[in-house]
Amino acid sequence: MEGTAKFDRVLAIETSCDDTSAAVISADGYVEAVCSANQDLAHEPFGGVVPEIASRNHTLNVLPLIEETLKRSGRSWSDLDGIAVTSRPGLVGSLLVGLVTAKSLALAKGLPLVAVNHLEGHLLAGFLRDESFAAPAEFGYPYLGLAISGGHTHLFLVKGLGDYTVLGQTVDDAAGEAFDKFAKMAGLGFPGGVQVDKLSREGDPQSYQFPRALIHEDNLNFSFSGLKTAAQNQLQKMTLAERKQQLPSLCASYQEAIVEVLLHKLTKAVASTGVRCALLTGGVSANSRLRAQAEVWGRTHGVTVVVPPLRYCTDNAAMIGFAGIQRLRRGERAAEDLGPSPRPYPDDFKYSDEL
Repeated sequence: MEGTAKFDRVLAIETSCDDTSAAVISADGYVEAVCSANQDLAHEPFGGVVPEIASRNHTLNVLPLIEETLKRSGRSWSDLDGIAVTSRPGLVGSLLVGLVTAKSLALAKGLPLVAVNHLEGHLLAGFLRDESFAAPAEFGYPYLGLAISGGHTHLFLVKGLGDYTVLGQTVDDAAGEAFDKFAKMAGLGFPGGVQVDKLSREGDPQSYQFPRALIHEDNLNFSFSGLKTAAQNQLQKMTLAERKQQLPSLCASYQEAIVEVLLHKLTKAVASTGVRCALLTGGVSANSRLRAQAEVWGRTHGVTVVVPPLRYCTDNAAMIGFAGIQRLRRGERAAEDLGPSPRPYPDDFKYSDEL
């Protein structure tokens, strides 16, 4: 049930990992402005995200980003009806920066505050729109949501706001982690997924037959640790000259294994649920091979596939704002003692009996 207050527009803040983001978004999903800052250069020397560095940089970035977002949207604080902020899951220190900022601003400006699960934001990113993007009119509930990132590989059945059932998930490494670990082994730097994607365009995806784990199992779970081990073994057998020569094909073959598994599990989910809409979301959905193959897959299987543009695939505040404004309209408010959580709350998601 909606609350009595009108909620047409909110400010949203996202700081769950290493990307700082702020957005102004309206209730119909229109993104009036979104500003984000990544920390790739800060974490590159370490080959991965360092929590202490991430939280420190959020502290430096968050207020200037909010000011710039308001400026770009042409809005003032009096135009806003609430504030939405990511509270879970994520790096506790990073989440804390966003939460403290949002709670302070809500108190100072007299605005209601709502907390959002980061994964829920990704699952609702298909409803975002702007001058150059909008999902097809036929996209809507129910749909399958494949959330794929450095920390998550989950397949959901999305029936409505707050109604998310986990149909399958990774039993070990996430797809994004698998990309990054391979890139590190191959000496490609950080963030690795982008580098693998770029090099793959020059390689042959059939050159190396890497394993497709769990592809024949009667479930919708994922596993990428065996793929990572197989790639490591392959690299160790090669000389430095062979690695350099074959790197594009190694990347293409490794990438192809991940893409094939993801789409195979989606095919099984469509067959078991009968749902004909699917959303690919999260940082890995920015992968060019996955986006191209998902489009082909959708046409082949008669499924409406939505893959948001890159700006809404990676961590961003616009998706948090859309989820938040819907929850504010239902009368939800964050508790005064709201704190960060590295994990989802127990009632955030339901789980399939098949898991």
